[in-house]
Amino acid sequence: MKLIALAAFIGLASTHSYADELFSGKIGYIDMTPTGTIAGNIGSVGVLIDVERDLNLDNSQDVTAEVALQLGSFRLGAGYLPIGFSGTGTITVDGSFNGQPITADDSVTTSLTADLIDLSLTYFFINMDDLPSRFQLGIEISGKIIDADTTLTNNTTPYTEATSESAVIPTIGARLRFGLADLVSFSARVGYLDISDNSFLDVDVQIEFSPVPTLGIYGGYRLLELNIDESDILMDTEFSGPYAGVFVRF
Repeated sequence: MKLIALAAFIGLASTHSYADELFSGKIGYIDMTPTGTIAGNIGSVGVLIDVERDLNLDNSQDVTAEVALQLGSFRLGAGYLPIGFSGTGTITVDGSFNGQPITADDSVTTSLTADLIDLSLTYFFINMDDLPSRFQLGIEISGKIIDADTTLTNNTTPYTEATSESAVIPTIGARLRFGLADLVSFSARVGYLDISDNSFLDVDVQIEFSPVPTLGIYGGYRLLELNIDESDILMDTEFSGPYAGVFVRF
């Protein structure tokens, strides 16, 4: 009887170790902090505005989600990341927003909301996903669809202006995953775009823990970095923070 029980346990363990997921779905909660600078001027002298200190923007806290389909060496993914920052601060430079003037010492209330949909395709040129120890490494192309709304209220010279922008940002990068069976795994991805001194960087690292093959918890850290250097705008900003959630896979 002991031999039979041992054989059954080994069989179950082998099934757990060699399970190859086809679909995964995740839902979590993310807390992102805005940092960086945008350009302004006092007189004709360029000065940088600190988005966290001068605009006093608070953190963005919201629900995020992701689904993925694994087909052999290919991975199709779709992620949703809502972003929302707002705050009231005192402007330290002269400038304008949407054609309206802003002067130093004006009190302004700023609101930035954006929905980011991240569509990705990964090809794993190393795909050891059917062994007890998993290792995957591949190249990834991604299209990030962004719908953003910005509202600024000047509390000193009362007016409110709003703008809406939509953009598709393509990136190319890599994805790595290493795991011990289906129990625990580490993954990382990076995507990058650089065009004429303007760049976009997306970095995501994540750890999954799955005590049962089809359910688990995960946590990670996300970084979005945007640099724009044009005649009418200069930005060097980061949005980053931790997240955690639950997932299913089968």
